[in-house]
Amino acid sequence: MGRKPVVIQNNTKYRQGDVVTMKVVRVGEMGAFLDGGTGDTNDDILLHKLQQTEEVKVGDSVKVYLYLDPSKRLTASMKLPKMREGQLGYVRVLSVTRDGGFVDIGAERGVFLPYSQMRGHVSEGQLVWVKLYRDKSGRPAVTMRVEDDMVRASKPAEGIKVGDSVTGTIYNILPEGFFIFTTQRFIAFLHRSEVPGGRLDFGQQVTCRVTYIREDGRINVSMRLQKENAMIADAQDIYDFLQKRNGSMPYCDSTPLEIIKQKFGISKAAFKRALGHLMKEGKVRQEDGWTYLTEQENK
Repeated sequence: MGRKPVVIQNNTKYRQGDVVTMKVVRVGEMGAFLDGGTGDTNDDILLHKLQQTEEVKVGDSVKVYLYLDPSKRLTASMKLPKMREGQLGYVRVLSVTRDGGFVDIGAERGVFLPYSQMRGHVSEGQLVWVKLYRDKSGRPAVTMRVEDDMVRASKPAEGIKVGDSVTGTIYNILPEGFFIFTTQRFIAFLHRSEVPGGRLDFGQQVTCRVTYIREDGRINVSMRLQKENAMIADAQDIYDFLQKRNGSMPYCDSTPLEIIKQKFGISKAAFKRALGHLMKEGKVRQEDGWTYLTEQENK
């Protein structure tokens, strides 16, 4: 059975958050009044002049979005939301208060994001994936718990191959890594070990390289460069680090993995490849557990 309408004022059959077509029954100084459908003019709903995208007259049928004004009266706007109840949207956070947040769905007012429906640390201006629903009181609200809906909205990866680049946004985060909804509507998994620095946020846009196409149509991706390109980039980082330290550092290819990971954010194998590349080019030398820029590079 469908949910019963929540009565906002008198006996009106409409609810805040509804998108409906209503008839203009009269026009006044403030704007037009729409038929509340009860036969009582006290239930007519104001469509203020400021909320009209074009002039309306008595007898017109207009499509409007219903919301509560500051006095808690049901009010209409011809500015329609970009989302409907049950739909997903990638939206901007307008504000975060002690009661929760508000997001922009393109309507006259921001829509409530309860703390219980947030994921991660949400901040003003952040772009996040949400689903529009109604809470127990009938009020429009959004949730960031969209994992199942994203799977239903996705499609199997086609027309791509390993090594291709994909761009998408993060909609779920687990200890193991990040789930991404790509611009092609693919589901991609980005393992935390494949993220330089290991940290990303909900809603963040990323561009990754496809590393594996799974039988179920999903893909695995990486933000790390391929080994050859990564080695050159890592070597440059180490070279720059040495220059900042006046040409020397207390790290070499025998330095423990934990220290390498903490200082450079790369694996021990990647560190050794980068050092080997620098030594082959005659830019660095190692001695007694230290690495030095060669005299030629340290001039």
